[in-house]
Amino acid sequence: MTAAHHPTPKLAQPSLRDVPAPAKLNLFLHVVGQRDDGMHLLQSLFVLIDWGDTLHFTRRDDGGLTRKDLGATLPDNDLTLRAARALKAASGTRFGADIQVEKSVPWGAGLGGGSSDAASTLIALNRLWGLGLPRSRLAEIAATLGADVPFFIGGQNAIVQGIGDVLMPVSLQPRRFLVVKPVASLATADVFKHPAVNRDTPALTPTAILAGFTACDKNNTFGHNDLQSAAIALCPEVGSALTTLRRHVGHARMSGSGSAVFASFGETDNVSDAPGSSLASMLEQFRLQGWTARVCRSLARHPLDDWVG
Repeated sequence: MTAAHHPTPKLAQPSLRDVPAPAKLNLFLHVVGQRDDGMHLLQSLFVLIDWGDTLHFTRRDDGGLTRKDLGATLPDNDLTLRAARALKAASGTRFGADIQVEKSVPWGAGLGGGSSDAASTLIALNRLWGLGLPRSRLAEIAATLGADVPFFIGGQNAIVQGIGDVLMPVSLQPRRFLVVKPVASLATADVFKHPAVNRDTPALTPTAILAGFTACDKNNTFGHNDLQSAAIALCPEVGSALTTLRRHVGHARMSGSGSAVFASFGETDNVSDAPGSSLASMLEQFRLQGWTARVCRSLARHPLDDWVG
């Protein structure tokens, strides 16, 4: 039997530097049910933000795959390497890559840092290896890696449903967010199995979600996060961060299943983080506690969106 022939792809360059992997916020997160296999069914609104990791890729002709951590040390078999291996297996390419990861988004924050790294790896290596796989195929591979990974392949802010695999792109008004991450981190599995998680929020149609969110957009008061009570029980710092934000801003919510919380501002709101401002003072207080705090802006599209056909 003759082995399948894989044509040599056209390769534009041997490396890709400064590849962005933006984080996301869950503007709300409803758990609307649970499948027989234990996977939770969700409804959420994901928005990309201008806080992210940076990755660098160098093509290897020997098929090897390596990862070097330029910042925080990642697990040996992190999502970045798993994504590279999955794409290599799915495509049958003879190429490999040396991958460097500069982490900025903290682990266990609910900001999708690892999932975004995996998606940017799929997108970048698809380009570096000259594979030309369409977005739909990359999304299929992404779904095998984690619930949040397909969203970052999608390229746009979106209503996310199912187990994270059903996306409805949406256009949102630009916003700024004050994002605060306490020292402690939370593992997704620990949060979801906690008895305080509400698992039966009534499901809404995408039309109802958009209408409700638009009506409440000014203060981001639409919906809630069904994981928030469980996270506070596991990590009291989450509750402390929420209380502080509500006292100073008036509203706050946890993102995803991690320990990060956020408050939102419209682009036209008169809120400044300039030195001497109340917001700058609050940011400094958080940082003195060893917490991560920063003002982020929403992104209309993923910065790698035009890399995917």
